[in-house]
Amino acid sequence: MIKKPLILGIESSCDETAASVITQNEQNIPIILSNIISSQIDIHKEFGGVVPELAARSHIEKIDLIVEKAIKDSGIQIENLDAIASTAGPGLIVCLSVGLGFGKALAISLNKPFIAVNHLEGHALSPKLNCKLDYPYLLLLISGGHSQYLSVEGLGKYKRLGTTIDDALGEAFDKTAKILGIEFPGGPQVEILASKGNPRKFELPKPIFNKGGCNLSFAGLKTAVLRISKDLKSTQDKYDLAASFQKTIEEILYKKTQIAFKEFEKVNKIKADKFVVAGGVAANSNIRKMLINLCKENAITPIFPKQELCGDNAAMIAMVGLEKFKKGEFSELSHPAIPRWPLDENAIFLKGAGVKL
Repeated sequence: MIKKPLILGIESSCDETAASVITQNEQNIPIILSNIISSQIDIHKEFGGVVPELAARSHIEKIDLIVEKAIKDSGIQIENLDAIASTAGPGLIVCLSVGLGFGKALAISLNKPFIAVNHLEGHALSPKLNCKLDYPYLLLLISGGHSQYLSVEGLGKYKRLGTTIDDALGEAFDKTAKILGIEFPGGPQVEILASKGNPRKFELPKPIFNKGGCNLSFAGLKTAVLRISKDLKSTQDKYDLAASFQKTIEEILYKKTQIAFKEFEKVNKIKADKFVVAGGVAANSNIRKMLINLCKENAITPIFPKQELCGDNAAMIAMVGLEKFKKGEFSELSHPAIPRWPLDENAIFLKGAGVKL
């Protein structure tokens, strides 16, 4: 009998300390044996955002306990692990260093291969944890720090088709929440407020809506929300502004995704037959519904990770580790933490915007 690979994934790129053990069945379909996530919401709430030094300190205090629990819940013996995979970037360098260092030390002590993982690649492959997914496919990665359309052509093979030129979508949701007086992390709560409002009450801008291909921009939208918020007269007005913001985001993504379908076809010489949406904002139910309907209109299969796998987690890191393990792609123990690590290494720098395209 062929031994099934057992991979430990470790994630500490921002404010979640996470560890997961995965394997695969006879059909090579991944199986999550454990997936432990410790959030730091209470630590950062009073500051209205993540404080890197406090986040790193919390990682240091918890990581051994989180890894220990992941091993225990998986039902395996730690010495039976086949490889250790840790997030190496992108993210906050003081936070990345904790999980990366712990993973390296564990790999050394167990004499097992070490695999450094790009956090974004974890999101890109996360749907593989609950469905069969063949390359190539079009990916919309929408999270707190990233908003990108990518052509995923294989493990480690990505072509960026479009990205945000300023704020990431998750960041726009979080900042809008703060403007509306919602406690951190408020992004997910904006959708709840929006469900109580009139989405046509306020006309909000759609930056680079009719230009820029499938690139995105949310800074102007956030500024408009701030300006309008100063004149709100009632709680209902707040609901209406949240609803108008949510509706505007949906309209932007609807149009830009249509353009991304065409860009994917142009790059790959084939029509997109599946569309993967991953990252924390992929948990937004209204955005999901809109994109599912758009896919139906274009005879494309929409694919989303399970809700619990949309945000930062270690199962997706272990998933990349599993794929790399099977190909024998291991990392040197000298592999550094990389706070800015694009999936498409050939991306062109966009002058004046501070991002890569």
